[in-house]
Amino acid sequence: MLGKDAVISSADPETGERVRVTVTGSAADWEPAAAVVFVGRRGCYGTAALDCCDALNFFAGPDSAHTWAGRHPAMRGEIIGRRRAQDLGEQVFGRLLSDG
Repeated sequence: MLGKDAVISSADPETGERVRVTVTGSAADWEPAAAVVFVGRRGCYGTAALDCCDALNFFAGPDSAHTWAGRHPAMRGEIIGRRRAQDLGEQVFGRLLSDG
């Protein structure tokens, strides 16, 4: 998403299981293969850092994501798959390191 190879490491907040996304060129390898992302927001009036950062989480699979979402009803959002997560990351962060 930044035009650079990268490794994104996280932990499933429900199970503690490691989630890792390794990006090489335009290819991304997700471990575990069933990993998903919860994308949401806490409110609608604050900064993105305050409203969204704790509502963007990697999960080892959809079951733990659904469990976590059920425990956090104030977090409005959705569980998305890998392809959509990658597309969203490119949209949000893609120009972050560009010169233009």
